[in-house]
Amino acid sequence: MSVVTSQPVSVWSLGATLGEGPTWVARDAALWFVDIKKQHVHRYDPASGSRQSWDAPGQCGFVLPVVGGSFIAGLQQGLHRFEPATGAFTPLVAPEPHLPGNRLNDGTVDSQGRLWFGSMDDAEIADSGSIYRLAADGTCVASTPKVCITNGPAHSPDGSILYHIDTLGGRVHACALGPDGSVRSSDVLIAMDMAEGYPDGPVVDAEGCLWIGLFAGWGARRYSPKGELLEMVRFPVANITKLAFGGADGTTLFATTAAKGLSDAERAQQPQAGDLFQFSASVPGLRGAEIAVGV
Repeated sequence: MSVVTSQPVSVWSLGATLGEGPTWVARDAALWFVDIKKQHVHRYDPASGSRQSWDAPGQCGFVLPVVGGSFIAGLQQGLHRFEPATGAFTPLVAPEPHLPGNRLNDGTVDSQGRLWFGSMDDAEIADSGSIYRLAADGTCVASTPKVCITNGPAHSPDGSILYHIDTLGGRVHACALGPDGSVRSSDVLIAMDMAEGYPDGPVVDAEGCLWIGLFAGWGARRYSPKGELLEMVRFPVANITKLAFGGADGTTLFATTAAKGLSDAERAQQPQAGDLFQFSASVPGLRGAEIAVGV
């Protein structure tokens, strides 16, 4: 294992309560992310330094781009179409109307343009969260057993493996996928010692390795496809929620962080908690896809 020498630098001091869901949107060369608890959507353009924010009509776990424009947002009430030009959110489908205590938490788009996303118990108590896939007919297909807090999902470069995280259980799962998106098998790839932090949002690089943020762990880790710890980077804040590759050559790693759960004393010791950070990686990320299925 090696320690990454590139130090994370805060690029937006916004003090998010629960920054999450960073995604690089190539069509406008900007990073989009959310603050779940403050119900905000944010856009950061590193070339110009431009920063924009929108209010969401509920807790928003992610916004991901749709082919032809607009976004799909994962709100507590379900999937919505989000139009940045007007700030409008239009309901599409609610995957869990029978679970009002759940909310959507994290999402990704695979190379075939399929949206994958997770749900979780907002009270962080019950094992009621699942990973879903948005099907071609616009319905949501539950794809994994239930856990309390889902994170991810993410996919291997060839799309054959789905990675998802049981945050409170400290486990990273690797699932073999069929061409139709069905989950054929599931194995525990990584079992973490949660005294070192809780595994949060994952992202996969061009070598198929996983970068995983650590909540309450002061850093992020890079694992091989076999689950071997390869690299780690330390942050000046405790709660790293998710990373995303971006920039002109795809080697910039952006990281959302959170002030959630910090005491007043801890907040004073971590003045950058909740900021957006970036650092450089030696291996670029995968090119992001746009949602083309089920919308």
